[in-house]
Amino acid sequence: MKTVTVNDAAGICSSLAGGGYSIKFRGYSAIDLYMGNPAMPFLRAQTNADIAILAKHIDDLRFPGVEIADAAADTPDGTIYFSCLDSDGESENNVSFPLLSFGYNCRTGHFEDPLGIYPQLRALRGKIGFIKTGYFIEGIEENEGLLDDEDPAALIQMTPDQTKADRYRIIMDSALLLARYGFGIKTFRFHSAQFIRSLDDCLSAIPPGPEAQRAFLSCLLVSPRPDLGLDFLKRSLFVEELWPELAGLDDVDHSKEFHPEGNVWKHTLETFRHRKAESSGAYDLRLSLGLLLHDAGKPISASNGSHRFNGHAELGARAAARFLERLEFEPALVADIFYLVKNHMLPAALKRLPVTKTAEIMASPLFPTLLELYRCDESSSFKGMDEYHENTAAYQAYLKNIRNPYRSADGKKIAQKTRSK
Repeated sequence: MKTVTVNDAAGICSSLAGGGYSIKFRGYSAIDLYMGNPAMPFLRAQTNADIAILAKHIDDLRFPGVEIADAAADTPDGTIYFSCLDSDGESENNVSFPLLSFGYNCRTGHFEDPLGIYPQLRALRGKIGFIKTGYFIEGIEENEGLLDDEDPAALIQMTPDQTKADRYRIIMDSALLLARYGFGIKTFRFHSAQFIRSLDDCLSAIPPGPEAQRAFLSCLLVSPRPDLGLDFLKRSLFVEELWPELAGLDDVDHSKEFHPEGNVWKHTLETFRHRKAESSGAYDLRLSLGLLLHDAGKPISASNGSHRFNGHAELGARAAARFLERLEFEPALVADIFYLVKNHMLPAALKRLPVTKTAEIMASPLFPTLLELYRCDESSSFKGMDEYHENTAAYQAYLKNIRNPYRSADGKKIAQKTRSK
């Protein structure tokens, strides 16, 4: 899935503005625009146009439900969610955290700061290397907060409306702020237990539906540090309540010889630290979903002799598909993740297996992504990277051979008579 950018939404924005209606980006969408970050797969906008007016300006407008937005437009590049306001400024301050009040007015081309969080945002902008370096934090150790200690991290601050917000909304915003921007890590970790307990004072709520979960998970995984957000989700019991397939990963120990990072859950989080950003600074959702779910079969697999997690790749592929289908991901994407999870063990055996057994899998256009999953998986262990390089060389040899009309896929010479047929 591609990501929505301001330019992708320009036609809709211009149409609404030309009709005299306001159109503003809010929260993450405005923050990413200000910081020059790659946009998330879902853009959030506010407008004083009502549903009928939006329908006149946007083809195939749909209505995902009030828990998400009043209306949505699925563009070729992603989804734009609209909140319709009764007046131009209504509900601008109704946010779970002050940082999410930040906005961008498409009509004026100016950023808006109703709750005065610009100093924090400016400090954050100066300390994160997102696009240029491809890394999350530039020049700062992970155990340091990105904001000054005397300036409380926005995750700890309370807004007047926060206790009126539902628990799930605050948990998801907390996780996404950590994964997306990572500020105040040290401060937040110190206060995390107290903060999570404070959620008991928030309104109880119906769990978010499939589309809300899908949008949230997608945005979380294309962020620079999904591991920070996922760790918070686990601590707050969100994972246990809504994503039990992932919660089970924390119950399975790994061999400390090859996985010093800990159990399967901790290993999964560690793999995200080894992803490579694209030239734009964006992270691939398909690869990230594959990393999240690649060991989903281990909690439900059985030991068979020396194979502790016998058949876990096949079991995990089916479990991953069920999980993604429940969140209503697109069938094509579900099929891609099934391929990645089912075959995630194969790259480690390329140099040993005959090409006749691997050619069909290597022929898939998804195989380079599978190799990236394998690299991240290996990089998060103590196995070293020699095996990865040797198996990658086997794949490169396969690619070279299939382009050579005088060689078979396994590198053997093809007889003249065979070539002439």
